[in-house]
Amino acid sequence: MKNDPFRASFDSLEEFADVISEVLRCPITIEDANHRLLAYSTHDDRTDPARIATIIGRRVPEKVINSLWKEGVIPSLLKSREPVRVKTVDDIGLGNRVAVSVWKNDEVLGFIWALEIEKRLDQEDLEWLKRAAEATKNKLIQVQTRKNKKEEQYQEFFWQLLTSHLSSNEEIINKFHSLQITPPSLFAVTVFQFVKDVTRDDEKNIAYLLKTIQEPKILLHTIDHRQLILLISLDSLQQPVEKLSAFCDLFVHKMKDRFGIGKIVQGFSNVYHDFLKVEKSYREARTVISIKEKFPTEAKDIHGYQSLGIYKYINVLLEKAEKDHFDNYSLQKLHEYDKKNHSDLVETLEVYLSKDSNVHEAAKALNVHTNTLTYRLKRISEIGDINLKDPNQKITLFLDLKLEKLF
Repeated sequence: MKNDPFRASFDSLEEFADVISEVLRCPITIEDANHRLLAYSTHDDRTDPARIATIIGRRVPEKVINSLWKEGVIPSLLKSREPVRVKTVDDIGLGNRVAVSVWKNDEVLGFIWALEIEKRLDQEDLEWLKRAAEATKNKLIQVQTRKNKKEEQYQEFFWQLLTSHLSSNEEIINKFHSLQITPPSLFAVTVFQFVKDVTRDDEKNIAYLLKTIQEPKILLHTIDHRQLILLISLDSLQQPVEKLSAFCDLFVHKMKDRFGIGKIVQGFSNVYHDFLKVEKSYREARTVISIKEKFPTEAKDIHGYQSLGIYKYINVLLEKAEKDHFDNYSLQKLHEYDKKNHSDLVETLEVYLSKDSNVHEAAKALNVHTNTLTYRLKRISEIGDINLKDPNQKITLFLDLKLEKLF
């Protein structure tokens, strides 16, 4: 091999990208571990749509990242120090390229991508690419150090918001600006609860997903034992509640699919514009988590506080029921009948009420004929002395059935 051109000192990553490009005679991009663009070679116009989109957006488009995961490219880059060849994927504008990871001990700091526009890299080129990855390590360590210091500032600010330690919106907005974050006009707090405390490796995977899922915009995040807490900007989003719910499902799915982390419970707050309500938002998101733990079946599809309905007040009702020594005559009679006759009238009543008194939907859920359900409802009315046409009685029964599960 000729003299190593990567031994020289470089003022910037941009200069280094140009040198790699000259050695390999192809366009180069350098990214951090979360696929944010750090530098790209500038002296030629050979490129493809995926590279153009990366340069314009300053990070790799989400659809490109998803494709690279599906094709096994990113998993390979996270395991190997050898260059990985990537084939053309026309649907996302991705041309042939070769990528190599930049490592610090056992940690991936970033990636170098070389586009095979006019030539296919040979074995010697691949060796130069590996040398380039080693030579750029110190620059990426510097980038990571600066990023970690900024993350510490973000963490401190977020906890000040979550614990109401800032006294005015003006003070909060000034703090946003000092951290170079655009204050949102609308926001919500989202909480994801894991089965066990989040490990350092989990944190890296979480940070990766938060950086690569490009909508909605995550402004701040922190981890508290088992919980990941997010402050999310909802600016410019149509139907923000629907988008938040879709984001929750997507995050949970990708944590399971890519990193094998399952059984995550999610919840998000109402939408607010007053920053003094961040602490309230945090409480609302945790309330959703709490309800989902208490009622895993009934609340499994509820993600947002505004969708909790009567469950918002369940703790207040529970406190009163405990104080008054919970007692519902009709349910007692039905339980006694079920125990004596090995029947399931209480379950039938709960399903019927949960299906908004829709006989056909309830019969389907119970896997019985509508005539069978109609007969059961008649027996329920007789035994429990219940008028199933009285909405007040039905609401009371519905709530008391839920409270029974908490006793």
